[in-house]
Amino acid sequence: MHYGADYNPEQWPDEVWPEDVARMREAGVTMVSLGIFAWARIQPSEHEFDFDWLDRVIGLLHEGGIAVDLATATASPPPWATVAYPEMLAADEHGSPYWHGSRQHYAPSSPAYRSLAAALVRRIAERYAGHPAVVLWHVNNEYGCHLDVDYSDAARDAFRTWLTNRYGSVDAVNAAWGTMFWSQRYGSFAEIFPPRHAPYSHNPGQLLDYRRFTSDMFLECYRMERDIIRAAGAVQPITTNFMGAFKPADYARWAAELDVLSDDLYPDPNDPEGFREGAFHGDLMRSLKPGTPWLLMEQATNAVNWRPTNAPKAPGQLAAQSMQAVARGADGILFFQWRQSRAGAEKFHSAMLPHAGTETRTWREVMSLGGDLGRLPDLPADDGAARVALLFDWENWWAIENPDHPTSLDYLSLVRGWYDAVHRLHVQVDILPPTADLAHYTAVVAPHLYLLTEPAAANLVDFVEQGGHLLVTAFSDVVDEYDRFRAGGFGTQLRDLLGVVIEDFGALADTGSAGPGEQRAPVAGPGVAFVGSILAEEAHAVDARVLARFEGGRQDGRPALTVRSHGAGSAYYLATVPDDDGARQVLDHLFTAAGVEPVYPGLPPLVEAIRRGPLLTLINHGREPVHIDVQGEDALGGGEVRGVVLRPFGYALVLISSLEATEPCPPAVPGSR
Repeated sequence: MHYGADYNPEQWPDEVWPEDVARMREAGVTMVSLGIFAWARIQPSEHEFDFDWLDRVIGLLHEGGIAVDLATATASPPPWATVAYPEMLAADEHGSPYWHGSRQHYAPSSPAYRSLAAALVRRIAERYAGHPAVVLWHVNNEYGCHLDVDYSDAARDAFRTWLTNRYGSVDAVNAAWGTMFWSQRYGSFAEIFPPRHAPYSHNPGQLLDYRRFTSDMFLECYRMERDIIRAAGAVQPITTNFMGAFKPADYARWAAELDVLSDDLYPDPNDPEGFREGAFHGDLMRSLKPGTPWLLMEQATNAVNWRPTNAPKAPGQLAAQSMQAVARGADGILFFQWRQSRAGAEKFHSAMLPHAGTETRTWREVMSLGGDLGRLPDLPADDGAARVALLFDWENWWAIENPDHPTSLDYLSLVRGWYDAVHRLHVQVDILPPTADLAHYTAVVAPHLYLLTEPAAANLVDFVEQGGHLLVTAFSDVVDEYDRFRAGGFGTQLRDLLGVVIEDFGALADTGSAGPGEQRAPVAGPGVAFVGSILAEEAHAVDARVLARFEGGRQDGRPALTVRSHGAGSAYYLATVPDDDGARQVLDHLFTAAGVEPVYPGLPPLVEAIRRGPLLTLINHGREPVHIDVQGEDALGGGEVRGVVLRPFGYALVLISSLEATEPCPPAVPGSR
């Protein structure tokens, strides 16, 4: 179990470095990420490299027993590079360049950037490939985080090449994008530009392909650096840090290219439900690369610096969020950064070693967490315990958020709404693309798959035929992979499976808006009563059983929730977006039919339970102590466990062979452990 942080010794005089290593040992640090933003220090000018300082730092860390996750330093080119090669600068949609003076100002498709980055990586890899301190390689950093779309001339040229490789001919592009609309037909690839600033709506097919292209350009940069590292003889695993569900990069495609996944996570301490974001991140990382532990590469020990209001973490929250990641498959807990900066844009960002020193709550919590992580037993990777899958698709994300739709949909927010509902029910869930192997699962939730490919649709049908229970929600199966309607109306691929025909999407007015129109769509049926919003589709049940109907409004009496038996399973359709309680009711129905049980029964809403092999982790994210009637062995070596009281942001790590149903938890016992 690795423990550590980003380490930026180039920000500090060299007499501080030995003290850093001593403090790291004191805190239980086992690994640091080194050199992430050190390009200017390693390469002060195009033909000058300085590795003496880096040799010394790596040597000090190695002597101190601290491993190195060595970065390639390519995330922020130094000023000399963009002055000498201004064509490597990225540009906004107006074609104006982003200048140096911040970070990530490069165009990922720029030949000049790639040439300079390749030369740097080659020198680093050749020098340190065999160094015993280096246990992991860290390519670039947070691809696309601050500059997610580039419209430069370099991108223009690369986009034309990308389209040529994808389609073969400009006529195929015209057909895919439907360019006869608005006289957009292209006569050659030289007429195609990035979707730069325009007087009105862009072609949706072009927007979708430009998202694909952008993700691919970042991935090409990663592959280039990875291959250089391997060519230098390095055998250590290689990673780059993800950022949860990050729209610009299709991590579902990226995951196979990485030896180990790593993730950056910064939930807002002001949000009492923010811990569910951490759970979502962890479940996504575990699911993207099944059977392989991942690393929480970055988080904050306390406050960050980049929100309008940067609240500190509550006492215990640092450890609670860290153990949440361990429970979901992480084999490393790291932070940004080791020593808090004295200058620069992130000097107010917290660190393991605060600017105020070791007589601080942050340092005491850092020390305590290091001790707990050091006492953990070996833990297995994902053992496939989840029986529920939540489907999430990047290409659908890009397409569903294109403009000119019946209503504006925030896809990630909608998916997160379903995830949070599952999480509140204490059910363990994997987050998968719609083409993933679903044979292992008994229930699948498929929210808003507007863009549904033929293989994905066939996969869902097969899942139900083999005995699975599937929930499909509104605005699904609308377009093909080019964002075009299929012949025959909407929902054509799943129509026979669901037994429902969708005639219209029934957009509702924004909740809370002052304008006219219906904002709410009440739904009722036997044992079901909730309120829908955003959409109230005009659905016709052909051979599906209606479980609930709309009440009032223009869809009064029409089906809102249906189910149809198909093969050995059943397929549900929900024609609106439910409120939180509605999502719970629908999932209760689905999970009951599928025989899905919670990880641990009878838990309060702000307590979560996660299984990782024999380890049961219980975390109290609430502000009041909670008693949990659980029995097993303390995973931290504290002997037998017979019930625990979890303080606010407290956790229990219990090795347990089986989970039997128990009565609801009794009241908390003040003062108990």
